Amino acid sequence: MLVTLPNTPALFVPKGATPEENVTVFEHGAIPTLHEGAKPHWELTEQYKLIDFELGNKITGAGFPVYTGKGAKLQRALINFFLDEASKAGYDEVQVPLLVNAASGFGTGQLPDKEGQMYHAQVDDLYLIPTAEVPITNLYRDVILKADQFPIKNMGYTPCFRREAGSYGAHVRGLNRLHQFDKVEIVQLQHPDKSYETLEQMKEHVKGLLVKLELPFRILHLCGGDMGFASACTYDFEVYSTAQQRWLECSSVSNFETFQTNRLKLRFKDVDGKTKLAHTLNGSALALPRIVAALLENHQTPDGVKIPAALVPYTKFDIIS
Repeated sequence: MLVTLPNTPALFVPKGATPEENVTVFEHGAIPTLHEGAKPHWELTEQYKLIDFELGNKITGAGFPVYTGKGAKLQRALINFFLDEASKAGYDEVQVPLLVNAASGFGTGQLPDKEGQMYHAQVDDLYLIPTAEVPITNLYRDVILKADQFPIKNMGYTPCFRREAGSYGAHVRGLNRLHQFDKVEIVQLQHPDKSYETLEQMKEHVKGLLVKLELPFRILHLCGGDMGFASACTYDFEVYSTAQQRWLECSSVSNFETFQTNRLKLRFKDVDGKTKLAHTLNGSALALPRIVAALLENHQTPDGVKIPAALVPYTKFDIIS
């Protein structure tokens, strides 16, 4: 039996407005009724030898998994799928450093707010990146652009590192919360007059990825209290974990307006000849851990885990068994 989630119209968000509470603006997909004996992803990864959490714990510590066999292939397939989809959408790929200096962390708003969640190489005073947003956006620090250069669209795959201090309990089990994980990030620099139109386009891009992965998901427009202090408007994407019977956040798409560009001194010369601050936007497209968890749990059958059709050309197999 399949229960179909209702599709709801997108919420109209006035420029700079935030709701008083999180609002579900879109839901899509069918929540499957799993077969008897269905398992959560941490049991499936052990059964099919996809991820070894204990081995990662031995090498480094909790939250640093080792991907093996088809688990490693699935990771690589998802990364390439996300990069190819972003390329089709007009994003230029960049490979960026995994460590940044304090000026970069300040420019995008990680410092001095989130230093407790970042890994800090103190001897060299460098920080492991929590997201590719940080080095990609900082490519344009202290730059003056021309209005006709917009939009500037970059994407990048990186490992991401987060201490997740204070996170514990059943809700962080398995892939639900890691200290190191893979993510493809999309970043745009845009003219202030077009940044909210761009935000909607980025939201549609992430939506399209989840539809192609055949996952039930919803989109939330976050209230001011749940957004990061740097963001002016944020959409959160959540996939449904059938085995865990709860929603898992897998992406945030945000418009930062001029918060980052003011710190970065990222400006542009407009058609009127005046120098103004650009707007920055970014989004996860996508973060892998909870996508993998949802894929394994929602697509499991008594015979194995089926791979979505859009992903088969990348995995080169259509089932994990």
